[in-house]
Amino acid sequence: MKDAEGSEPSLPNAASLATATSDGRPSLRMVLLKGYDVGGFVFYTNLESRKGEELTANPRAAMCFHWKSLTRQVRLEGVVEALDDGEADAYFATRDRESKIGAWASRQSRPMGRRFELEREIAKYAARYAIGDIPRPDFWSGYRLKPVLIEFWSQRPFRLHDRLRFDLVDEGWRLTRLYP
Repeated sequence: MKDAEGSEPSLPNAASLATATSDGRPSLRMVLLKGYDVGGFVFYTNLESRKGEELTANPRAAMCFHWKSLTRQVRLEGVVEALDDGEADAYFATRDRESKIGAWASRQSRPMGRRFELEREIAKYAARYAIGDIPRPDFWSGYRLKPVLIEFWSQRPFRLHDRLRFDLVDEGWRLTRLYP
């Protein structure tokens, strides 16, 4: 991540996030990684969005970071758990005012007739929270992807790429080198 932050021209923390419905129908979208530690990889969203509903029904996901400038990627698979209110509140407090208003105004993933509908909601919440702190909506929080598999891929000449996969086993992480 540090290498990507130094070389990727835009959003080095962007990752594709794959989820699936309870019956296995997959979906994929981009999210922004907002934190990581030994506990996992953290991202935030509207809990009523498609991804939120899918993660409630099937708390497993995959995430992939691809850094074109580095010719590298990192792929994760694991279980997802909801963040507690304290952690979600602490992160929400760091967001800029417009992003907080946007969290309130957007009915993420639901049909929208005209752009004016969103703009009207933005104006409504901007007026409601014109003064003082903006609280985190109950329907907005975060998730932590706790990996059970991490794969590092590095581009090499002649498509003979390096691939290192780490699987979480009882003893810790088991390393397997994969053919390209």
